[in-house]
Amino acid sequence: MTSVSRGFRLAAVVAAAGMFLAACGSSDESSSDTTAAGGGEELSGEIFVTGSSTVEPISVAVGELFGEQTGVVPSVEGPGTGDGFKKFCSGEADVANASRTIKDEEIAACKDAGVEYVELEIARDALTVMTSAENDAVKCLTLDDLYGLVGPESEGVAKWSDATAKGATSELPDAELNIFAPGTESGTYDSFWELAIKKIAEEKLGKDKADEQKLRPDFGGLANDNEITDSIASNPTSFGWVGFAFAEEATGINEIEIDAGDGCVAPSAETVADATYPLARELFIYVNTTKAKENEALMKFIDFYLSDEGLKQVTEVGYVFMPDDAVTASRAAWEAAK
Repeated sequence: MTSVSRGFRLAAVVAAAGMFLAACGSSDESSSDTTAAGGGEELSGEIFVTGSSTVEPISVAVGELFGEQTGVVPSVEGPGTGDGFKKFCSGEADVANASRTIKDEEIAACKDAGVEYVELEIARDALTVMTSAENDAVKCLTLDDLYGLVGPESEGVAKWSDATAKGATSELPDAELNIFAPGTESGTYDSFWELAIKKIAEEKLGKDKADEQKLRPDFGGLANDNEITDSIASNPTSFGWVGFAFAEEATGINEIEIDAGDGCVAPSAETVADATYPLARELFIYVNTTKAKENEALMKFIDFYLSDEGLKQVTEVGYVFMPDDAVTASRAAWEAAK
């Protein structure tokens, strides 16, 4: 996705997620090892971070603080998770931001190029399904509804109500369906497929056929999250999705609750952090461990990223802090990789 300057400062999200940050700072014994990772020391060298535009604001914020302390400011871009892995697995990048886990074919590409890496979870996020604020006819959707609207069998569905013939179970309005959502290059597209559509598609079509097509092909994916939210806001019967933080920043939209079988759940800092919201997901960075061992600045940057001060930027830019066990696991994985 296209890199866009974003000023996420979501006080409500920060307050709601603060208990996770406080818990981590007080209970994780390893935090003292990484809290002062920047160390106030001057470093030299270059650091190139590419990948997910969803993760980009976090890496930018961490990189700016790291630069203030060390003099090395990482170069961060956000072309999308898939495009980022192409660069990372060819050895062009030091770090890949990712809004999904690495795919088998990307693992193979990294292996073929001799790129060794470690996967580190750094935050929690979710996919927020939205419509225009003018559309008060849709408050909650089931996973079957989502399948009927944008699943692999929904090509040609022109009205919300048409989705009933494709598996939707809710009473949907007899209104034009205008879809604004991420394109195939985005990790957010892949995450929506995995979390919302894949299980039903495989049950209906079989794994091979479902994986071949994924989401309906007849909507033009957009490469810019702000363009998606703006388009949804300006079209009265719109439908689409973006990352949780982008939706929280948007105006003129209604966030739709999701029912995965246990009732309608709204996206919030609490429901994302504890994964009770059905479309919650993890966010990652992938670090080239060979490059890290050869580049002190890169090594220190990842130390700082996983420090209390670094991870605090997760909530500062509007995302959700990880629970204690996830923080501990990421720090342990990095120490082992070093």
